[in-house]
Amino acid sequence: MKYLLLLLSLTSLAVSAADKPNIVFFLVDDQRYDFLGCTGHPMIQTPNIDKLADNGTLFENAFVTTATCWVSRASILTGMYMRKHRFTGGKIDPKRIDTSYPMGLKKAGYQTAYFGKTHFKVDKNQQKMMFDEFIQVGRRPFHKKMPDGSLKHETDIIADHAINFINKQSSEKPFFVSLNFNATHAEDGDKKNHFPYPESAAHLYTDMTMPLPKLHDRKIFESQPDFMQNSMHNDRYKWRWDTPEKYQHNMRNYLRMASGIDFALGRVVTALKEKNFYDNTVIVYTADNGYYAGDRGFAGKWTHYEQSLRVPLILFDGRHQKGQKLSQIALNIDLGATMLDYAGMPTPKEHNGSSLKPLIEGEKVEWRKEFLGEFYSRHKTIPNWEGIRHERYVYASYPEEGYEFLHDLQKDPDQLKNFAKNPEYKEILKKMRKRLRETADPLGNPFITKK
Repeated sequence: MKYLLLLLSLTSLAVSAADKPNIVFFLVDDQRYDFLGCTGHPMIQTPNIDKLADNGTLFENAFVTTATCWVSRASILTGMYMRKHRFTGGKIDPKRIDTSYPMGLKKAGYQTAYFGKTHFKVDKNQQKMMFDEFIQVGRRPFHKKMPDGSLKHETDIIADHAINFINKQSSEKPFFVSLNFNATHAEDGDKKNHFPYPESAAHLYTDMTMPLPKLHDRKIFESQPDFMQNSMHNDRYKWRWDTPEKYQHNMRNYLRMASGIDFALGRVVTALKEKNFYDNTVIVYTADNGYYAGDRGFAGKWTHYEQSLRVPLILFDGRHQKGQKLSQIALNIDLGATMLDYAGMPTPKEHNGSSLKPLIEGEKVEWRKEFLGEFYSRHKTIPNWEGIRHERYVYASYPEEGYEFLHDLQKDPDQLKNFAKNPEYKEILKKMRKRLRETADPLGNPFITKK
C-alpha cells in the first residue's frame, strides 16, 4: 500500500511540474504606453509585440510606481514600493531579495536566467540562488565588439543569450528567462546620436516625417512652475527635441530602437516554437517607466504625469490564447506576484503587489482604484514628489518645492489644468492628501522633507 501511495505522490509531482508554464519576461527601458502599434502609435512598426497583444491580454492602464530605471527595476524584482524596499542606488537590501520572485521561481523548480541591464546590485550568493545563468549586458556603447571584430547591438546580444538558454532547456523542467534591454534608453553621453539602433531596424522610417508630440505647444511648458521648467526635463529636451532637425533625427532613431526590440522578441518567439515550448509559455512584455519624448516640452520621465508613469503591459499565455483588453490598474509591483502565481506559488506577504492572473482569467476580484506614485533622488535638478494616482484624480505633492498638483482625468485627460487651488475641488484635495498619508506612511518613513 505504501508503495502505491509513493507512486501516486511521484506521479502527482510529475504532473504538477508539467503543468507549470515556462515564463519569458521582456523588460524594456524608457517606453511609454502609446509607443506600440497595438496601443495606437501612428507609425511605429512592432508586429511581433502586436501579435502577442492580439492573442493575449493588453492592460490599458498599466503604470510604474516610481518612474526611473533603477528604482522601477528594484520594485519589479522585490514586488515593493520604493517606500518599502528603500533602494536608492547600489545594492538592494538582502532581506528584500529573500522574498523576490526569482527566489520563488527557484523554489517552484524553475531553471532561471537573467540577461541584460540591472541598474542595481544584489548579494553575489543571492544572485547565484536566484539565477542559474546571469549575464549583465550594459550600454556605453550600445554596439559591442564581437570576437570576429564585428559590432553587435546590445538588444541582439541579449536576445542571443536568451535563445541559447532556451535551446538548452527540455520539457521535463519549466524555465524562466528575463531579457532586460537597455534600449530604448538614450546614450546620454552622445549628443549627436542619442539613440543607437540595431542593424535589424536600419531600413525603417527613412522617408517618413515623424509626427510632433500631441502636447508640443510651448505654452504647455510655460504653464509649469519654475522648478519644473528649470529641471532636467528641460536640460535633456534641449539635447534631443528642441529643433525640428533634432526632433526628426532622434525620434526616427528612437522608433528604430523600439522596432529592434520587436525584431529581437520575434527571434525569441521563433526559438520557443522550434523547441515546441511556445504553447506552454507565458510571455510578459512591459517597460520600466514611461517617457515624455518631447510632450509638454519635457525629456526624460521622473515626474507625475501620465507620459512618465504609464507603460505598455502585455501578457500572453500560450495555453490559453485569446485577445482581450483590460482596464483595471496594473502596476509594475504586480509582475512578480503574477509570475509566481503562474508557477503555482503564493505571493509573499512582504509584496505590495497582487497577481494579475485572476483578472486575466476573468475571475471577479476586488481590485485597486488607486496607487501610490513617488520619486526620490539626490539629483538637484530632478524634483522629488509623492502622490496618489486614482482612476479619476491625480494628486502630486512636491514637498521640497511647497507645491501641489491636482488633476481631474475625467474633465481634463491631458492634465493641462491644475485644480489644487480651485475652490470647487477643496474637498477632493483634502481627501487626496489624506489618502496619500494613509497609503504611504504605513510603508515606511518618507524620503522627502517639506520646504
